[in-house]
Amino acid sequence: MKCRICREKAIIGLPQHNLALCADHFDNWMLKRAAKAIDEFKMFTKDSKILVAVSGGKDSLALWDILTRLGYNAHGLYINLGIKENDYSDESEELSRTFANRIGKKLQVVNVKELHGMSIPDKAYSKKRKTCSVCGVTKRYYMNKTAREGNFDVIATGHNLDDQAAALLGNFLYWKFDYLAKGAPYSPPLRKGEFAKAKPLILCTEKENTVYCLLQRIDYIQKECPYSKGATFLRWKHILNEIEENSPGAKQAFYLGYVKHIDIFKVQNEDMPDSRCKICDTPSWNEVCSFCALWDLNKK
Repeated sequence: MKCRICREKAIIGLPQHNLALCADHFDNWMLKRAAKAIDEFKMFTKDSKILVAVSGGKDSLALWDILTRLGYNAHGLYINLGIKENDYSDESEELSRTFANRIGKKLQVVNVKELHGMSIPDKAYSKKRKTCSVCGVTKRYYMNKTAREGNFDVIATGHNLDDQAAALLGNFLYWKFDYLAKGAPYSPPLRKGEFAKAKPLILCTEKENTVYCLLQRIDYIQKECPYSKGATFLRWKHILNEIEENSPGAKQAFYLGYVKHIDIFKVQNEDMPDSRCKICDTPSWNEVCSFCALWDLNKK
């Protein structure tokens, strides 16, 4: 297999693009794919202050590296969830810190257990809720809080094409209209002074992000989250991988076709709540927001 551009030995085949590339041309191709997504969906500019949600995994570290190489002002945020199994959270944090030092960028760390006296798994157990649910509420809260307090223009996450296509499949199967309205690669601020949300790696696959990290020698957490085992989301990924193997380009066509027609699912006059949580003062539809209710901050 030879590189389609220079005819040297290719290190990756991209059948969905009818393309094979050598290491150098693949590296350049990845930068161009991210730049294309940023430009096509008008995510942000070189003047924007960007907060990258870093997990220590391949996708978020690849994103931070690519944005830095493209010349964007990108800071990092790592949220330590206190997952003890296989030292998952501590190892992820260490890898994130090491990478931040390597690229000379600031990494802000939020330690959930230090702040609330309990880890995410322990809180889930005490509340008799699924760990992933507690994790989602908590991570969203601290990403939003950090973005507001730091006057960031946009929160960037490492979601890739596989992630978005799998989420889309699940939402279509169960006709989750609320989620179908919110699956775009870019969500503008709902109000002046608020922040946008962007997924710059939306045109890149999980495989491509992995190869990018290997070529750039980026150390990332290779363990899966212990609580992701058996997740329905992984089943949707497996189904789509089988489809993609037989029909290269199907994932991209599926997701980008949805994005093109997303207005079908949009809620008219979507807005932020006018009221604020009486505990933490963040925008909330209820007197006490879901985060403060989850962490029992209304009882203190």
